[in-house]
Amino acid sequence: MPGERTFRPSVEATAITLAAGLLAAALAPTAAHALGESTRFAVRSVLYDGGDPRPRESAPRRLGWEVRKRTSIDVHPDPGGARLDDPAIFDNPFLYWSGDEAFDPLSEAELAGLRRFVRFGGFVLIDDASPAQSGFDRSIRRELGRAFAGRPLRPLANTHTVFRSFYLLTRPEGRVRGPEQLSAIEVGDRVAVLYSRHDLGGAWARDNLGSWEHPVAPGGDEQRERAIRLGVNIVMYALCLDYKDDQVHAPFIMRRRGGGP
Repeated sequence: MPGERTFRPSVEATAITLAAGLLAAALAPTAAHALGESTRFAVRSVLYDGGDPRPRESAPRRLGWEVRKRTSIDVHPDPGGARLDDPAIFDNPFLYWSGDEAFDPLSEAELAGLRRFVRFGGFVLIDDASPAQSGFDRSIRRELGRAFAGRPLRPLANTHTVFRSFYLLTRPEGRVRGPEQLSAIEVGDRVAVLYSRHDLGGAWARDNLGSWEHPVAPGGDEQRERAIRLGVNIVMYALCLDYKDDQVHAPFIMRRRGGGP
């Protein structure tokens, strides 16, 4: 994509810096090892009790594959999963929290891990894989309310940086078209928790033969492509928290308007 080369050095440097900071924040013996594989970006799944934490099992891996293909960010091929009370969450600045049904309340240790992850610069993408139902949504809102009292989810404007950090998009879409907006919890001037009720993972998931696992409605292949682009944008935003809002996508926009080479 035009202009993408501008971002790559910043992305890789930011990813390593965030990973190093999060590793130190874990305050566990595993945090002492040298940074190696942990400097590779990973779409790591949040594991929890009482529900299905991987309703679209291939989705995190497929999003990572798209990020690597489209941006050349070094991505871990097998991101795996971790509970929120596991120091392994601090190996990487990005967590993918998905589900399609109600789940058990988190333990105090899990809530503390989530708060620390966010406080030290981590980013959490929450993806409701069954937005027509209310179970996962109720559980997520309950746990976010426990973890971040006084910081409620709020609608995120479709003019936010997330929608133009790499591709220019006008609204969120996934396996379903879903709500007009994403919801977010902001910490300072950054989005730290982003919540989608569009089943993004359902649009990303492929089987072992490379076939799409779920139909996308109502927009078919074009909607699926926009869902993939939104995933790439979210990753770019999470890894480039030093973006200035008025500079994001500026080189590409200037070329589109004829104001630059």
